[in-house]
Amino acid sequence: MKAHLASLINAILLVTLGAWGYLESETPSITALIPVGVGVVLLAVNPGVKKEEKIQAHVAVLLTLIILLGLAMPLKGAIERGSTAGAVRVLVMILSSLFAMVTFVRSFIQARKNRESQGQKS
Repeated sequence: MKAHLASLINAILLVTLGAWGYLESETPSITALIPVGVGVVLLAVNPGVKKEEKIQAHVAVLLTLIILLGLAMPLKGAIERGSTAGAVRVLVMILSSLFAMVTFVRSFIQARKNRESQGQKS
């Protein structure tokens, strides 16, 4: 799968599931909207990721890593509260972010191999 597509899917899931979690909560916290904000930024840089623009791709990777690490505490909290739906939502966001991260790394490795092979042919 292409990195931009994995990032797009991740962004859509972050926005959708993050907003759902915020709206479903009896005591919503503004921090619950962090995945939504990250998802919106990922959507904004996605055209650059698709065009393989380095800066935008690196921004997307950094945000994906940050949200991947940042979702650990909400998962722990959902489990402690006994919120199965909340835990599933956060787990899906973690898995989609992890998938996007793996896809990015594979993409970067392939791009490096392509550059090296182009350098040898010249």
